[in-house]
Amino acid sequence: MNTTTIDRSKDISQPLDKLSPDETLKRDSDFLRGTINVGLLDRITGALPPDDTRLMKIHGMYQQDDRDVREERRRQKLESAFQFMIRVRLPGTSCTAEQWLKLDALARAHCGETIRLTTRQTFQFHWVLKDDVRPAIQALHDALLDTIAACGDVNRNVMSTSDTSPLQAEVAEISGEVSDRFIPQTRAYHEIWYGEERVAASEPIEPFYGPTYLPRKFKIGFVIPPSNDVDVYTQDLGFIAISGPDGELEGFNVTIGGGMGRSENDPTTFPRLADVIGYIPRDRIFDVTEAIMSVQRDYGNRLERHHARFKYTVHDKGVEWIKREIEARLGEPLGEARPFHFTSNGDRFGWNETASGRFDCTLYIPSGRIINSGEQAWMDGLRAVAEVHGGTFRMTPNQNLIIADVEPGDRAQIGQLLAQHGLGGSEAKSAIRLNSIACVAMPTCGLAMAEAERYMPDILTRIEAILALHGLIDEPITFRISGCPNGCSRPYVAEIALSGRAPGKYNLYLGGGFHGERLNRLVRENIGEEAILELLGDLFGRFAREREPSERLGDYVTRTDYR
Repeated sequence: MNTTTIDRSKDISQPLDKLSPDETLKRDSDFLRGTINVGLLDRITGALPPDDTRLMKIHGMYQQDDRDVREERRRQKLESAFQFMIRVRLPGTSCTAEQWLKLDALARAHCGETIRLTTRQTFQFHWVLKDDVRPAIQALHDALLDTIAACGDVNRNVMSTSDTSPLQAEVAEISGEVSDRFIPQTRAYHEIWYGEERVAASEPIEPFYGPTYLPRKFKIGFVIPPSNDVDVYTQDLGFIAISGPDGELEGFNVTIGGGMGRSENDPTTFPRLADVIGYIPRDRIFDVTEAIMSVQRDYGNRLERHHARFKYTVHDKGVEWIKREIEARLGEPLGEARPFHFTSNGDRFGWNETASGRFDCTLYIPSGRIINSGEQAWMDGLRAVAEVHGGTFRMTPNQNLIIADVEPGDRAQIGQLLAQHGLGGSEAKSAIRLNSIACVAMPTCGLAMAEAERYMPDILTRIEAILALHGLIDEPITFRISGCPNGCSRPYVAEIALSGRAPGKYNLYLGGGFHGERLNRLVRENIGEEAILELLGDLFGRFAREREPSERLGDYVTRTDYR
């Protein structure tokens, strides 16, 4: 890797030990080793020490507990029901059928017999006990997968448009190469999880990141117009694919400074849409990525963690200042941004023929949860498909799954297996349900203030009834629900969004752009289901009567300043 010299003296006048505690922790961790190995041996508790749980994020893991039983265990004077969430780094956002079978076996053995598809096109495994963490990581290694940099203050899983496109495979490959290029170089991961010996190295352990890594997480997404399924404007760094007259990939428009997270009752934190700053040819992708990430590495706020994301660096310094710094590190100016156009940000469900003559089948996965439940046996059905499928499984940015690269002769058998397990008919769902996303929230996420994944099916059923009353059941509307303000479900660009405030209480946001191009706005604070449905009933009635031809709900809300 051609690395940029680390120089934080330009923007940070205080010594490291005066910065946020996380900066000192990273510096003193011996490049992410900490005392994790020792903590894993402690059989008295199901938890790890607090400092090690923070370090483990860069290893791709969060320590959590079952919040459904937290209070009861407290009354019984028992330790919380600790467990771990393991997130996979998935370069290129797809896996082979053979890998799927190994992931299925892992989930059944160590992870509560469930897999969750994330909004960043990868897998999460919940309910992993401390004694099972190392076997789980080694099982992923056997599947040629890992979790390094899936969380923490580094570049996270790199997203890429999943929609059927002649450029899809090529852009996904580039996104995977970016992911591989910017993972931490420390051998701590191999020593702790694979049992490798520590050896002396003559090269710097972290030639790009340095001993304190990035100020906060960094998210990259690649998108292929006209689909904006990755919500490119919500990414710290976005690449919009630009093709030439012959349809071949020529380069990318570059966006910087997007981000969803905010902190409750802190008006200095806010969601932000990314800015388009220029165009680059395809062969400069790694140089530009490194230059932009190094600007955030050197200038990101390491004093206040709530203000450490790249969006705040861009906001505080200004887009033009950041652009000049990027160009100085590149040694040349960016090109002028080229025209592009988005028409959708959802998934195309059911069977679709690809340019190669094969077929993709996109399945709607409720809240991204792969589990055997009722009449829908997702775990068993997808395992059965993987046993006969010769292609790949591709994750979508909307928590759905594509059975990809299906040979024409295999389509009937796969369709039959899906039907046998109750997994067919995704395209028959309502338009709002097919355009919905939920974060995990309760019972595992420690930040959740309210339900999201478990609540979304019920609230959508009630919303669908109101839409049907007004003749809008087939109207595509983006709906997102998040258990807290951090915005993992990308709620602040949705036409309708709920952000949890307390059990059963949500902030209601309206008016985002259907293609992810506009932030929504807060309409009601801290309200329950009855008030939410009453307001939506009024909104849908007005929209049905007053909308302009082909007008989207979010555009109507913005045009009429609906409150």
